[in-house]
Amino acid sequence: MAKPGNGAPVIIKRKKIIAGGGHHGGAWKVAYADFVTAMMAFFLLMWLLNATTEQQRKGIADFFNPSVPVSRVSGGGDGAFGGDDVFSENTLTKKGLGSTSMRPSEEKQARGDTGTDAQERETQSLEQIAKELRARGGESMTMEQALRHVVTRVTDEGLVIEVFDLPGAPLFEGDGAVPRPVLAILARTLAESFVIVANPLAIQGHVRSYPITLIDNPTWALSSARAHAMRGLIEDAGFDPTRIQRVTGFADRRLTDPDPMAPRNNRLEMILLRKDR
Repeated sequence: MAKPGNGAPVIIKRKKIIAGGGHHGGAWKVAYADFVTAMMAFFLLMWLLNATTEQQRKGIADFFNPSVPVSRVSGGGDGAFGGDDVFSENTLTKKGLGSTSMRPSEEKQARGDTGTDAQERETQSLEQIAKELRARGGESMTMEQALRHVVTRVTDEGLVIEVFDLPGAPLFEGDGAVPRPVLAILARTLAESFVIVANPLAIQGHVRSYPITLIDNPTWALSSARAHAMRGLIEDAGFDPTRIQRVTGFADRRLTDPDPMAPRNNRLEMILLRKDR
């Protein structure tokens, strides 16, 4: 029998090698799909907020609100309409529940047709007229030169359109109330733009200050005469006279230039009044 040697025993270790990373399940795919869906919903929401009006957003919100009827022609009864049919609004005045733009009925409130929405739509209409006036400057060189005399702004009273003197380019002859041709061009342009809306019109005349050494200060008479001259021009251009609510002269009491005698203070203001004024 042979004697064992002095060498270390040989140990053979077998390692099982598995190809690939194995199967980890598909839960991550579900999570990723949820993430992509959420991002699509988010970007859709951002687009809707930017592309819709306040009234349209109100309609979308009402669509997902189960307490508000989706269709205007849904039946009445003791449900959301409280016993009234869909045409009750036409007879509300007979029941003493008439509404105005400032006090809308419950039916109008449910549709988002409130006084605030009406005011917003009116403001948008007035701003549209201002944009149209600015855009007409590109029609011709004559129109571009004429519109240098015009600035617009939307206020709580309405759309204010100022037509004013420029240095070396007055609207009237001398210190009188005879209009120059440029004012006739502007009057026709304004009359054409005012057709877009039905708001009443106020015309105000303003003039610069004159030296106090004058015995007969012409500011009051001159401002009124110029306002009436503008009224005549705009009526001749086709504007409905019944829409003119007032024609007023303010003399030199409302100056826009710090220099009381500056030509910029010679101006006419046409105000398309808001309907609740």
